[in-house]
Amino acid sequence: MVMTKGAGPDEGNAEPSQEMFEQMNAYNEQLVKAGIMLGGEGLKPSSVGAQVVFATGGTSVVDGPFTESKEIIAGYWIWEVSSLAEAVEWAKRCPFDPRYGATQTLEIRPLYDMADFAESVDTETLAKSRELRERAGEA
Repeated sequence: MVMTKGAGPDEGNAEPSQEMFEQMNAYNEQLVKAGIMLGGEGLKPSSVGAQVVFATGGTSVVDGPFTESKEIIAGYWIWEVSSLAEAVEWAKRCPFDPRYGATQTLEIRPLYDMADFAESVDTETLAKSRELRERAGEA
């Protein structure tokens, strides 16, 4: 998963320009043609979102915006690549829009596969998890 990050206080201040949309479309087209991009979306500002916080004293809900956050996820891609190095090479090609700040960050994090839990979770539970993920992908 590749996550684009934004600054909390400024996240809703800049709409993408026509030029930036065109650049991102060209970049995404390269990812699709290479068979790497499985999905991706931009996220609306945290001002229209909420956080559900779990603590020993109970669960609470915090409405956005999340101005205390220095970095928040602004969008994401799901890529299928052979290695972290390959993901880094593709991420380095991403268009940059200075209207969103002098520095922009893409964070790359591998997704877990159910096989990663084979030593700590029983086979039946893993099979159920796989089934649920597959059904969710069909919806």
